Amino acid sequence: MGIFQKLFKQTFIYGLATVLPRMLSFLLVIVHTKYLDGPISYGRVTILFSWILVFNVLLAYGMETSFFRFFNIDQYKHKVTSISAISIVLTTLLFLILAFIAQDQVSSLLDIDKEFLGYVVLILALDSLVIIPFASLRARERPIRYSVIKIINIVIYATLNVFFLIFLKRWSEEIVWLQVIYKEDFQIQYIFIANVIASGITLLLMFPFYFKIKYQFDKRLWNKMIFYGTPILISGLAFAINEHFDKILLERILEGEKGLFESGAYAACYKLALFMTLFATAFRMGIEPFFFSHAKEKDAPKTYAIITKYFVIFGSFILIIVITFSELLKEIMIKKPEYWEAMVVVPIILLANFCLGIYHNLSVWYKVTDRTRFGAYISIVGAVITLVLNFLLIPEYSYVGSAIATLIAYATMMVVSWYFGRKYYPIPYNLKKIGMYIGLSISFSILSFYVFHSNYIISIPLLLVFLVILYISENKELKQILKK
Repeated sequence: MGIFQKLFKQTFIYGLATVLPRMLSFLLVIVHTKYLDGPISYGRVTILFSWILVFNVLLAYGMETSFFRFFNIDQYKHKVTSISAISIVLTTLLFLILAFIAQDQVSSLLDIDKEFLGYVVLILALDSLVIIPFASLRARERPIRYSVIKIINIVIYATLNVFFLIFLKRWSEEIVWLQVIYKEDFQIQYIFIANVIASGITLLLMFPFYFKIKYQFDKRLWNKMIFYGTPILISGLAFAINEHFDKILLERILEGEKGLFESGAYAACYKLALFMTLFATAFRMGIEPFFFSHAKEKDAPKTYAIITKYFVIFGSFILIIVITFSELLKEIMIKKPEYWEAMVVVPIILLANFCLGIYHNLSVWYKVTDRTRFGAYISIVGAVITLVLNFLLIPEYSYVGSAIATLIAYATMMVVSWYFGRKYYPIPYNLKKIGMYIGLSISFSILSFYVFHSNYIISIPLLLVFLVILYISENKELKQILKK
């Protein structure tokens, strides 16, 4: 049980690095939905960030996961940090050169105004250069430093957003030098300037890493890392399509201001599902190094099964509690009522992200057996489902179609991964309990949100019933873990 204590401790610390920054980002929804002109402007911001997240995957090209894999092999451990860093730095410089040479073509292809393209390219380059320094901190189990720097990044970004969007205009009337940086109708640009500054400061904080490593390059090992990481790149790109392309497609399929409006409203309400994403991401950040470092243990499959069960337990609880208080969250977080029409997607997206989190836990089988190509295959299946269903459903159902497409894609990936995992790396999952918790959380959420419209008289008792069932079912095992 000491293993679980260490895992949960690291997950908690990485959780701070993930949850606190994203919570601040989540709180920025209040600022953005209140001080931007409306869903159309918010839609523009959403689409630009969607492209950033897609290109983040391309610029990492699976090198982070390759780093973890080879860092835990003794014969490569002293080389892998240097090789990874050199590779990322060179490809980032190449990206910068190509992006600025071909900016007209890129702007036209991605339908991004040139006034925003420079910000996007700078953010991508700065974020790329900290991939390996952050991975090194995780691999060497230094979660506190990792967390502090991540938190500094988002605090700077959030503070600058508040300054630019709320205070700058008023203060510039009284402080002469602020008039130099204040521009009318410049809110979207200010959001990306804040991101550039925050990413730049983060790189400065991580820059000592590049002076500490011993630069050496082993082409054969680099080839192995690229070979291992390529399926991860494909998986990541497919995941980015699953996660972000629906906002882009809403704007392109519905066209014009209607598309931007629908995309903005959808993206704002989508944020209410962030609680599930935060939990799943924090869990994955703590567990990914753990998977590799304990892969050779005799009882590793049993350990993985227990971990997955507890992920499902916490995920089920988060699903129910967010649904229970969704009306309250809506009024607190999304200030303008014109966004609220998209609230209908919240339970669907929560469940979709729950399925995605389970999928990441199930993915241990192809990572520890070096069958990462299966991750690519499964992710491609999900991406194809996402794209096909979005094209089919958006014209008729708008963002509801996008939400349904996301749920079907992630649920399919989850089931397919479990199916193939049974053959290549059998893990004794407690399917009876896992199925019970998922079934209860979905049933209670449907009753609470769609039948009784988040009526607290119904939804809170349903939440309490779930907790009672959980306590009765897991009481003994939880006591054993806490005693250790």
